[in-house]
Amino acid sequence: MNYENIVEARFIDRPNRFIAHVELGGQPVVCHVKNTGRCRELLVPGAKVLLQASDNPRRKTAYDLVAVWKGRRLINMDAAAPNAVFGQWLRKGGLGFVPELIKPEYTHGDSRFDFYFEHEGRPCLAEVKGVTLEEDGIVRFPDAPTLRGVKHLHGLRAALAEGFRCYAVFVIQMRPVKHFEPAWDKHHDFGLALAEAAAAGVEVLALDCDVSPGGLRIAGSVPAVLTVPE
Repeated sequence: MNYENIVEARFIDRPNRFIAHVELGGQPVVCHVKNTGRCRELLVPGAKVLLQASDNPRRKTAYDLVAVWKGRRLINMDAAAPNAVFGQWLRKGGLGFVPELIKPEYTHGDSRFDFYFEHEGRPCLAEVKGVTLEEDGIVRFPDAPTLRGVKHLHGLRAALAEGFRCYAVFVIQMRPVKHFEPAWDKHHDFGLALAEAAAAGVEVLALDCDVSPGGLRIAGSVPAVLTVPE
């Protein structure tokens, strides 16, 4: 996934989840934040951020905030990026095969999943989550309670029982990292649902990404640690 028209700025504040104030070329600028998550550990005053300039004259803001430096680590925080890079990776045989059919945004049961695909006649479902929460090289999801995320995991388990091959995919929007684990302190029930889904046969993939000012791509897999804390 590639970006064009990237410029550097300094983060000032975020009055709501949709916009941020930044300093660009010595001037205050309002930009759109392409991630409605909290991202409080990333968007701190003075942080260096990357903006993508838009050429759409009808937009209210001229820039999108797509990445941020956390120390020396560049973290992509574009919420649309995980699906985009996973779709590219899937089409190139990232799972060890090239699906015969791929449909994004597929409804099954009472949930809409990010991808439906088929391999050798078997139906498959994948739900993709972007991961930006990191501490000491360990990445976690979610950064806030997500009832929708729990519902997706229950839906994957139900589809598994119907004969689907199912994947819970965590696209880590940075690298290198040590491992992925649920953010138990943010949403314990999500962690339990993920551990139970994995035990039932849902395949949990944690994929890190090479991130640069020009874009990002999936680099490889990292361990997923799903041990339920006592």
